[in-house]
Amino acid sequence: MTIRKFGLVTVLVAVLSAAACAATRTQQAAGEVIDDSVITTKIKASLVDDPTTKARQIDVKTFRGVVQLSGFVDTTAAKSRAAELALQTKGVTRVDNNLEVRSTDTSVGTTIDDAVLSTKVKAALIANPVTKARQIDVETLKGVVQLSGFVDSAKEKDEATEVAKSVTGVKDVHNELEVKQPAS
Repeated sequence: MTIRKFGLVTVLVAVLSAAACAATRTQQAAGEVIDDSVITTKIKASLVDDPTTKARQIDVKTFRGVVQLSGFVDTTAAKSRAAELALQTKGVTRVDNNLEVRSTDTSVGTTIDDAVLSTKVKAALIANPVTKARQIDVETLKGVVQLSGFVDSAKEKDEATEVAKSVTGVKDVHNELEVKQPAS
């Protein structure tokens, strides 16, 4: 009887462990997170190695093989090349190229102002009970805020826009957030 109970407990622990590692609609299983991290790292390395792209201008996020490129780049060639590099990466199922082509030449004062705005927007997102700030990247160029990343719901996406718009000094908000899609 003791051996039978031990076997039952072992099976129960194994089943519960497997369930704990399973993915939900908006959260990934451990293996998915690792795969997405590898994809993101490979793309970032490709961007660094490529003479057309300036990797520091490009944010890369991956969720279940879907890659999101965001940020402000200097040329359409850089925008196109970043998407090409991402698509060539093993494991990528789709690339959403949300890069915006804008002159990134700014004065030191404007760069500092943009950094302060990004910080204020991020702080407002943290303070908001609907938005999960860790899921949202904030980039600012000349007072224009770009939000990117993967969020759990359309409500969270919309709320992030409203929060960013409410920050004093923000001229415009470009919301490139994507709602996480369930695993297929």
